[in-house]
Amino acid sequence: MNEPIPHSTGDVDLDALSASIQRLSEKISSIQDAVRNLTQSRAQLEGKIEDAQKRVQRILSRLPEQNDGRQLNLLAEANPPTNPEDDSEPTTH
Repeated sequence: MNEPIPHSTGDVDLDALSASIQRLSEKISSIQDAVRNLTQSRAQLEGKIEDAQKRVQRILSRLPEQNDGRQLNLLAEANPPTNPEDDSEPTTH
C-alpha cells in the first residue's frame, strides 16, 4: 500500500502547484484592480450625488414659502379672472 513515489512525480506536482499559485496571483491582482476601479467610481458618483443635492437645495431655497400668495397651485381648477373691462370685446388674435 505504501509505495514510494518516484522523484519525477514530485516535480510534476510542484510544477502544477506553482502554476496554480501563479493563476491565483493573477486572479487576485485582477480582483484588486476591479475593486480599486469600483472604489474610484463610487467616489465619483458620491461627488455627483452631493452636487445634485446642493443644486436641488439651492432651487428649493429660491421657491416662495407655502403661505406666499405667489406660489402656483397646479392642482387647483383653472378659473379665468373676472375683469369687466375684458368682457366687452372678443379677442381676435
